[in-house]
Amino acid sequence: MRPAFTGFTGFTGGPAAGRRRLALALAALPLVLVLASCGGASRADGAGGGVGGHTDGKGSLTLNVGDQKGGSEALLRAAGELDDLPYRIKWSTFTSGPPLLEAVNAGAVDVGAVGNTPPVFAGAAHSKIKVIAGSHSRSDGEAILVKKDSPLRSPAELKGRSIAVAQGSSANYQLVASLKAAGLSPKDVTLNYLQPADALAAFTRGKVDAWAVWDPYTSQALDQADARVLTTGQGLVNGLSFQVAAPAALDDKAKSAALKDYTERLRRAQDWVFKHPQVWAKAWAKATGLPEKVALDAVKRTRGTAVPVAVDQGAVGSEQRIVDAFAALKLIPRSFDFGELVDPRFNGGLPPSSTAPRTYGKAQ
Repeated sequence: MRPAFTGFTGFTGGPAAGRRRLALALAALPLVLVLASCGGASRADGAGGGVGGHTDGKGSLTLNVGDQKGGSEALLRAAGELDDLPYRIKWSTFTSGPPLLEAVNAGAVDVGAVGNTPPVFAGAAHSKIKVIAGSHSRSDGEAILVKKDSPLRSPAELKGRSIAVAQGSSANYQLVASLKAAGLSPKDVTLNYLQPADALAAFTRGKVDAWAVWDPYTSQALDQADARVLTTGQGLVNGLSFQVAAPAALDDKAKSAALKDYTERLRRAQDWVFKHPQVWAKAWAKATGLPEKVALDAVKRTRGTAVPVAVDQGAVGSEQRIVDAFAALKLIPRSFDFGELVDPRFNGGLPPSSTAPRTYGKAQ
């Protein structure tokens, strides 16, 4: 993969507002792609903003998979991992992680990929979700951006400034962590909770002083929106992202087997991406409308560096720190044990969550 959506405690806006935001995001393509977190109707339609997609594979079993534009579907297709599916995948596209997890909670989606923070907001709202797989990436693409001509030169100078960020997104935590490292808190700044399409408009027009965001939006803004990086999440955030499933799908023997196969295909596809960054960047650009240069920058900065890892106690502890930080700031309605959200059945022989991400050398 994040801002307001219905059904989760602590968020604002209703279904109509959510649909308007989704329409705005879609209308902004390709300048702002609707990714985290790709037409036919889908079970996810109307549940958290999901847009129905097509179906791959064959057989009587169907996995309903939540995705973001240029996400898992594009990745698996480019890597050839959709060529021999013994079950069907019905894709639904979401603007970001939180509405995707709303659909998982509602039973409209069986599984989907999100960043490190959406499960925290979902768990705090008592959502029915299970974290089943993880990956560890570099965090250079988790950035706070300012305009090139901005007088701001350090995170400490954000005090009293306005910042756009998608509520409940990985960028939300990166912003909190960056402010804390600078001796600030969210109370020291004005937060504008905006989806990326609206955030880019505000940033471009000078309506906000800074924008906390993730790749490929980071790479896109640096290339097209006269932006520069004020600070990144490297060393401040855990760089984890997750596959999150519906408990009912895990309790179904046939669907659980398909979920295991699906996560294994994603792992192989991620290995393929690291070895073929330019091929993937070209395919990703085609899927999203990004310029190839922007796509390649994002691949080398973050998206190609991911290593599949176990959702182990290290990952749980790291996520628990996010839970505790947001609860202390009252950005979520309650604290909870993140470990209760984890189902480790697919960890297998995967390396620990602390395994260093891959690198293409100096971050782009």
